[in-house]
Amino acid sequence: MTLDDERTLNHLLDALNEAGDGHDVSVQDILDEIGERSIMPVVLAVSILLVSPLSGIPGMPTLSAIVLILLIGQALAGRKHLWLPGFLSRRRLARARLQVATSWLRRPATWFDTHSHPRLRPLARNPLRKVALLLCMAIPLTWPFLELLPFMTSFGAGAVALLAFGLVTRDGYFLLAGYAVTFGILYAGIFLVQAAT
Repeated sequence: MTLDDERTLNHLLDALNEAGDGHDVSVQDILDEIGERSIMPVVLAVSILLVSPLSGIPGMPTLSAIVLILLIGQALAGRKHLWLPGFLSRRRLARARLQVATSWLRRPATWFDTHSHPRLRPLARNPLRKVALLLCMAIPLTWPFLELLPFMTSFGAGAVALLAFGLVTRDGYFLLAGYAVTFGILYAGIFLVQAAT
């Protein structure tokens, strides 16, 4: 199954569930299932998984951040086929954990699918597309430092997921929501730093 023509979150969750054929699922299994010519759906897949309870697994936020930064860098460079180094593509996740995460995401995914359609398309085209991609790259830079705070990365992953979903579906409303969440997180971070000093 590939997502070249399928733009719904539920199709993406189906692809994640179908990835691999053993007890563990590798990053490469997920890439093979989604399609290596589909950079933004892979970005969306990684970010929505980190919105789920998987973000509480030690090392998962840092691994996800590295993957996202590499993928989005390739999207900004205009690459048509994505590439990940072997040490990342071979990383594995227990299938049972992956299925728990996709099951947890089904209800919000259905809501997103029902309420999305192409709107405010200029927000999803260059040069504004590059602004969204740069934000999607910048947000994960903070995740390795937030590993000690369980599930904190889920907020940033939610912002990346909204931006990626808006780009995949060409729905400017979700891009605007992603910007709003991003600046909300930034404001909260500045407030917390000021309060601590």
